[in-house]
Amino acid sequence: MSTLIVPINQSKANLDTSGVAGFFGGDEAISAMATVHLYRGRRWLGWYNSPGSYIVAKKFGQLANSRFWDGLFPGPNLTPAEVFGLDGKTGPHYWGVLSGTDMSTGHLAYLVVQKTKEVEEEVEIGGRETIPLTVTIIDVGDVMLKHSEQAPVMSIHHALLAAIPITVSLATCALCAASGDWLAFALILLGVISSGTSCFVIGSAQLEFLSGVKEPSPGTPPADGILLMRSDVVIVRGAEKDINPITKGKFVLKMNGGPEYRRIGLCSLLLLAQFLLQLLFIPQATTFGQIMFITSLAASWAYNSFLSSLEQEKIQVDVLWRALDNPRLSKFGLKSRAAQAVFACLVLGDGIQRPSVDFKPKKVLQRFISNDTRVWNVWRDKVSEQLENNKEDKSFKLSSMDLQGFEVHERVLLQSLLQDAHDTYRGYQEQVHRIRDNSFIFEKQVLRPIRSHGRAEYLS
Repeated sequence: MSTLIVPINQSKANLDTSGVAGFFGGDEAISAMATVHLYRGRRWLGWYNSPGSYIVAKKFGQLANSRFWDGLFPGPNLTPAEVFGLDGKTGPHYWGVLSGTDMSTGHLAYLVVQKTKEVEEEVEIGGRETIPLTVTIIDVGDVMLKHSEQAPVMSIHHALLAAIPITVSLATCALCAASGDWLAFALILLGVISSGTSCFVIGSAQLEFLSGVKEPSPGTPPADGILLMRSDVVIVRGAEKDINPITKGKFVLKMNGGPEYRRIGLCSLLLLAQFLLQLLFIPQATTFGQIMFITSLAASWAYNSFLSSLEQEKIQVDVLWRALDNPRLSKFGLKSRAAQAVFACLVLGDGIQRPSVDFKPKKVLQRFISNDTRVWNVWRDKVSEQLENNKEDKSFKLSSMDLQGFEVHERVLLQSLLQDAHDTYRGYQEQVHRIRDNSFIFEKQVLRPIRSHGRAEYLS
């Protein structure tokens, strides 16, 4: 059988590519592998000689949970969702204004905040400007959550790009065989098999969406509350069962063979064997074979870099938003912390969904601005008093008797803060139709109108 004669093989040059195979491109390979659960069909497209086999084996080998695997791949035994970036982020603090829930949130609430950052401000509420802030309103309707949410199908564009490293790896493999360099042929083929097998096994895990508490206790008040961040806030409105996925839900990866995950360990062992064999035998290959080996790694590294550039969090947000039935967001710009607190009170206190819930605006104001001074205490008392009355025309002015005992600078500050509240109230009234339109579906679904003895009632 004739072989392809390659003049460069007459050279005694050695490219010493042994270290490249196991370490170069390891971070990109890990990021690329993390996308395998975010696209359906991605698990079938890992058949190329990927670099960084040692780094990948060390990272994912920690999933395997037994004394043997812990000794071979030492490190923390994280959950599959944490290893692949589907869990582990800390979300903002959640305070249920009506239910009294006060808790830290996790990964899904973090994704909700990332979603709100994508939304531009619809309206800026006028007033005195000290620091730009925002309030985002999310109305979550009566969502029938699916506990198994499939990732989006990989696009034709992505699939065609995956064909490039696969084709290059197989072509370089064939050229090595044609030139008679069976050692380089075997090592490239080993890389294709180990990478493809690992991608298929790891990608066979099922991405699931757990919504937290499935059936809240009867009579539970609406879970309207606030996701509190350093400057901006997100108001979520809806029933307890619909807010729970945001505050208590999470993504999980259902892998076969848990909790030991022996298959993952075997794949990591195969990747480790690939690294060792390539480390030992690539220097023994011909110069042409080493060039082909580097060519396959370069094409694979370029594709891994492309996968690493994909916005994985954005894909997770899209999956979450589909599970929540695409709730609508409205974002409003405020110009001071006091204005933000008043606006949040107005949003949370409006609507027919709380006829029997004792809403206390002062608690909300205290949560936003906890300063324990005479000026702020009087301001909170006056604002909450006006927000609690049912009059359309609200007055945020203090009489001369109310201001007795205050220094001049305190009066100036108090009057400016009350003016902020007045301006915010006027701005809210101008936008109230939009805010109420957002909650219209929520009110129809969560509050089912019934007829009882000729009068209309509402059930939450």
